[in-house]
Amino acid sequence: MKSSVLTRYRVMAYVTAVMLLILCACMVAKYGFHTGEDLTFAVSQTHGVLYIVYLVFAFDLGSKARWPFGKLLWVLVSGTIPFAAFFVERRIYRETLPLVSGAQPVPVKA
Repeated sequence: MKSSVLTRYRVMAYVTAVMLLILCACMVAKYGFHTGEDLTFAVSQTHGVLYIVYLVFAFDLGSKARWPFGKLLWVLVSGTIPFAAFFVERRIYRETLPLVSGAQPVPVKA
C-alpha cells in the first residue's frame, strides 16, 4: 500500500475531528447563547462536505488494508463523535503503518 493512502486518511481524520469540535462550540453558542446562527450554518455545511471526503478516504484505506466490516464501520462513524476521531486515527495509524512498509500488521490489543 502507498503511504499517500494513509496520509490522506490521517489528514482528513484530523480536519474532520477539528471541524466537529468547532461545530459543537458553534452549536453551544447558537442554542445556549442565541448567537452565531450564520456561523453555525457555515461550519455545519463545511463539516458535512469534509466528512464526505473523510468517508471516501477512510473507505479507500479500509479496502486496501482489508479491514472487516465492523472495523470499517467504526472508523467511518468516528468522524461524527467528538474527540473519537483523534483516538481512532492514532490506533489506525499504528495498525496500518506496517502495511505501508510491506510488513504484516501487528494487532493492537484493546
